[in-house]
Amino acid sequence: MSEMISSIDRDIENDVSRVSKWKLFSVLFKTRVVGLLLLAAVGGAFLAESGVPDWKNLIILIVAGGLSASGSGALNEYIEKDSDALMSRTRLRPLVIGTIEHPGWVPYVSALMIVVPCLVMLPSNGPMAFFLFLGAFIYVGIYTLWLKSRTILNIVVGGAAGSAAVLSGSAAIGVWNDPGALVMAALLFSWTPMHFWSLAIVCRDDYMKSDIPMLPVHLNIRQSGYWIMLHTIITGLAALSLGVIPILGWFYFVPVLALTLILVVQNTRLILYPSVNEARKLFHASNIYLAVIILLICVNIASV
Repeated sequence: MSEMISSIDRDIENDVSRVSKWKLFSVLFKTRVVGLLLLAAVGGAFLAESGVPDWKNLIILIVAGGLSASGSGALNEYIEKDSDALMSRTRLRPLVIGTIEHPGWVPYVSALMIVVPCLVMLPSNGPMAFFLFLGAFIYVGIYTLWLKSRTILNIVVGGAAGSAAVLSGSAAIGVWNDPGALVMAALLFSWTPMHFWSLAIVCRDDYMKSDIPMLPVHLNIRQSGYWIMLHTIITGLAALSLGVIPILGWFYFVPVLALTLILVVQNTRLILYPSVNEARKLFHASNIYLAVIILLICVNIASV
């Protein structure tokens, strides 16, 4: 009986260890962010195809895009591990607390995760390889290494990484410059600052400690709310303009109009009643907004 109990205890310990390792690598490779980027890429593929894309193209897109985005996320965490240690939101990341043994492998593996998919795709689909690399270069090279520590508008340019994800999706279908995908890329570009500045208000004290010049650190909450509203309006107009595509039409436009009005109302509340709580609500609303927009695109196109 004691041997059986010991065996059960070991199995439980192994299960817990596997779950812990999964969570560790999930944080390192930013799987939640990667999931949203892949959803945007799939949305771009649906728009370019004007129908359900071939499953082989979708698998290639998800694998190549997932590797590239995950590698970019891990490189970002490796580069920012010192500043992450100063922020309550990020101070428990694995590279900060040392739960990853011999972390020197991280930048090399991460770089390979970016470069290899791009090189593999280059002979057969140059535009897709280009946008995969462009997204990683913008996020790591331009945003993380160059702009983040230098300007309060850092995330405005950083939003182009999300645009590249959309265009990698349309490129996977062979029509990278599809008008609908271009509008959706513009939507991601304007959505990112609105989304991230809301989070930056919530984490304002953290950014002050880490000396990262996010816009809400240099402006008060109400002033930041006006800047966010500018991007909320642009994002909403881009989302609504997709309704002119015949394959989307009213079944897309009506719910998106309602969602956009809700987002504007929440942004207005942030301006009228400036507080961390209102900023947190707007941050969560912006997440839901983008996810539902993309799902509406895919569902409406798939149902035709």
